[in-house]
Amino acid sequence: MTTAIATTPFRFFSLQVVRTRRLGPSMVRVTFGGEELAHFFSDGRDQSLSLFLPHPGQSEPQVPLELGDGWWQGWRDLPDDVRAVMRSYTLRALRRQPDEIDIDFVLHSPAGPASEWASRAGAGDRVLLLGPALADNRAIRFRPPEDTDLVVIWGDETAVPAVSAILETLPAGTVARVWLEVRDAADIQDLATEADAGITWLVREDGLDAVRAEQLPPAERPYVWIAGESGRVKALRRHFVGERGIDRRRVTFVGYWRQGMTEDQLRAAE
Repeated sequence: MTTAIATTPFRFFSLQVVRTRRLGPSMVRVTFGGEELAHFFSDGRDQSLSLFLPHPGQSEPQVPLELGDGWWQGWRDLPDDVRAVMRSYTLRALRRQPDEIDIDFVLHSPAGPASEWASRAGAGDRVLLLGPALADNRAIRFRPPEDTDLVVIWGDETAVPAVSAILETLPAGTVARVWLEVRDAADIQDLATEADAGITWLVREDGLDAVRAEQLPPAERPYVWIAGESGRVKALRRHFVGERGIDRRRVTFVGYWRQGMTEDQLRAAE
């Protein structure tokens, strides 16, 4: 596969699985490597990526890269059973020497094509990634203003990788309040941070009720980041803006998925 095409500040990367590690009953970490990662740069945090996966029986994902910037329409024009499965994920970690990246997959039930692929992924499996060639890029959304005196975060299991990466970047002295919802207590992870962060894990609980019941640390200029199922995200945004009076310009909200819809259906609807 040739991947000479680049879409600045993003480009395609041809990668292969190096190893996998189960993080819990609902999460698996897949580590990818490849020579092209020497040109992959990211400041981390909630860096969004587009991952292209092969169908069962295919040795590599099918994306017509020879079309250059027209790859999207060329990909859409491929037959459904040939066209690579495209899903959005968050970069969990980037390492050098050797060049590797980690992506954490939620194992849904029933399993979709990406969950199914991740559950059986093995060393040498090939994928294609559309990712950043510039460290600071528009696919990083976590951007608290410089005057922020409180960071507030909520995410469901699909946002755990992003929240984990965000917490690792928060400097010492940052006051943060974090809620994370997961389906199983065994999915709870130890999260590293130098920030003064209060982290609450919610196991199959309504995060909105938990957030509403919480008294936040005193702050004049809070920044809120919310990500996960789009319906829950919108309800939480209304709470922070409408009920708590936080300036909507200081609230970042991202719908990673929508209840009852696949990513393909969501993309078509949009």
